[in-house]
Amino acid sequence: MGDSDGEAPSEVHHYNHISEVPWDIQNYWRQRHNIFSKYDQGIWLTDDAWFGVTPEPVATKIADHIASSVPPGRSVLVDAFAGAGGNSIAFALSGKWKRVYAIEKNPAVLRCAKHNAKIYGVADQITWFEGDCFHILKNQLKDLAPYSIIFASPPWGGPGYRSDQVFNLKTMEPYSLETLYTEFSAFSEHLVLFLPRTSDMKQLAKFVPAGRPAMVMHYCMEGASKALCVYYGGFNLE
Repeated sequence: MGDSDGEAPSEVHHYNHISEVPWDIQNYWRQRHNIFSKYDQGIWLTDDAWFGVTPEPVATKIADHIASSVPPGRSVLVDAFAGAGGNSIAFALSGKWKRVYAIEKNPAVLRCAKHNAKIYGVADQITWFEGDCFHILKNQLKDLAPYSIIFASPPWGGPGYRSDQVFNLKTMEPYSLETLYTEFSAFSEHLVLFLPRTSDMKQLAKFVPAGRPAMVMHYCMEGASKALCVYYGGFNLE
């Protein structure tokens, strides 16, 4: 496998048949065309990246919601945990943003994101950064803060993500809700967090600034909620 960036790293794959797929991601592979509708055109993923990609219909709906409700003066979108590029691609395809800035700290996953953006024809609309999102926001992107919205789909690690009836965002790993909100709101008051569908609503409400209502939207596929987004900072969602 290769593209203009050269050969894919050894941990990057494009599986063509289920016999090639590790057992723990076979269910994700069966849903590959929901995850990336252009999968058969050569989408790249690491085995771990399968677990974190936002399904394309959900990513598209989120991109539409943000584009249609963006507060005045915000023309740049920062995808703080870009992963294999699903959300960044959807944001670029929305046509709303002067620029999408996508941050990913895993170099192999970042290679996937860049490759996948080329397949969708939006590579020239996205600027990529490899590294820690909090550091990059404070340094390379600090001058963009007055014009930016942050979208963050963080890792959901920690006890109870799949089993708890209400997911405790204080124990989410490696970043708690408090860490995420504190770090990101120092850069932009306009923040969208993509979180487990069972996230504790009381914990989300704790960070709503006075006089600036937040909204929670559930995103569903095939009759079931897949995740939710909390919109902080006065988005005009209807």
